[in-house]
Amino acid sequence: MRSHLLNDTTAEQYRRSVTDGVERVAAKLAATERPFTGISVDALAPRIDGIDLDKPLHDTTAVLDELEDVYLRDAIYFHHPRYLAHLNCPVVIPAVLGEAVLSAVNSSLDTWDQSAGGTLIERKLIDWTTDRIGLGPAADGVFTSGGTQSNLQALLLAREEAKTDSSAKLRIFASEVSHFSVKKSAKLLGLGQDAVVSIPVDHDKRMQTVALARELERCTKDGLVPMAVVATAGTTDFGSIDPLPEIAELCEQFGTWMHVDAAYGCGLLASLKHRDRIGGIERADSVTVDYHKSFFQPVSSSAVLVRDAATLRHATYHAEYLNPRRMVEERIPNQVDKSLQTTRRFDALKLWMTLRTMGADGIGQLFDEVCDLAREGWRMIAADPRFDVVVEPSLSTLVFRYIPAAVTDPAEIDRANLYARKALFASGDAIVAGTKVGGRHYLKFTLLNPETQASDIAAVLDLIAGHAEQYLGESLDRAS
Repeated sequence: MRSHLLNDTTAEQYRRSVTDGVERVAAKLAATERPFTGISVDALAPRIDGIDLDKPLHDTTAVLDELEDVYLRDAIYFHHPRYLAHLNCPVVIPAVLGEAVLSAVNSSLDTWDQSAGGTLIERKLIDWTTDRIGLGPAADGVFTSGGTQSNLQALLLAREEAKTDSSAKLRIFASEVSHFSVKKSAKLLGLGQDAVVSIPVDHDKRMQTVALARELERCTKDGLVPMAVVATAGTTDFGSIDPLPEIAELCEQFGTWMHVDAAYGCGLLASLKHRDRIGGIERADSVTVDYHKSFFQPVSSSAVLVRDAATLRHATYHAEYLNPRRMVEERIPNQVDKSLQTTRRFDALKLWMTLRTMGADGIGQLFDEVCDLAREGWRMIAADPRFDVVVEPSLSTLVFRYIPAAVTDPAEIDRANLYARKALFASGDAIVAGTKVGGRHYLKFTLLNPETQASDIAAVLDLIAGHAEQYLGESLDRAS
């Protein structure tokens, strides 16, 4: 069994095995004509259930053959231009190369004596990002597993910085279309169910600052403590960006921590055309960024950034066997001192490889392309009498629904849209997401692939309309 360990004696076997795997994936990518095969859970589950994990195949070629049957054939391929569903981006090759390197070397980014250069590369990237945001010379941060963890850590710091003798008095303010991780974080931090105050949004799905000011005033008048305001720079459903400068003013006025969830909108930090859309982010106390959304990085690659490095002490614990206190005095950089995680992948390497190969402008150009495509898609849908589109895109998301000319029952229209999404997924021809707006079912394009063209959007709209019309026709047949 030692023959499977990666070391100096198995380097050639490693090269052959990984090359075999890469060639198979490359061949699959080259031959993929649809984002999904349309296979059902009931059809796929028996294949995996029938595998006896206690009877290994003893050969990576045989394992790859099996993997083709249980995974590669039916995987959902985000690189396909008609994958239009969630915040999943196609990935750039330099980042995938970085993934291969970091997995093989397997550095753990918790302590210097496990990562050395990896620690310094991550720190350099944190400095690069905080400089792009404009957080100032005292800024710092750390890579995380994703936006949910980044938001959790930011709100942990906000809780610890809040001046109160009772956590029951703490309140978090976020828009009604903010990410669910805000409420989840409040629960994990031991705050009450009513700790998160939902602020209404305007027609463009942006937080209403007049309502925010009113709730902040009410909070302080009632003897409660405004712990944090979570502004969103790129909401999951609409890509909307809250009015960051106005929110910053209110946070300063009420002495409240300002967190910006820019998990989606962080791509604007590299934008050549639209950087001004997140003006005001530089005034935040903390910021979430997801490089694996709009920097075209493989999952996972995220970070939480803070204006004041000293606030990261709230996540610091020392253990003699790992990061004893004396190491701080010796100026030994242990990233675990800043992180909620201990063992942690060297995910920063992927971004490093990307920047050193493509540069920030290369990333920004790709993100600008999808933002511009969304604008073109919005004009297309707005001019199509078959559809109702909700808001003009701030980033690259379009929320809309099919509206049949001869049907007025909102519930029946809901069912037609739900059916169209499900039928489209089952066909494998394209994948779109769904959400609710005003209690009604809508469909959603999340455009993160620069290879997607306006013609793809038009074709998918036709497919959606066709499936919806088929459902409505069958519904009328059943009724008669």
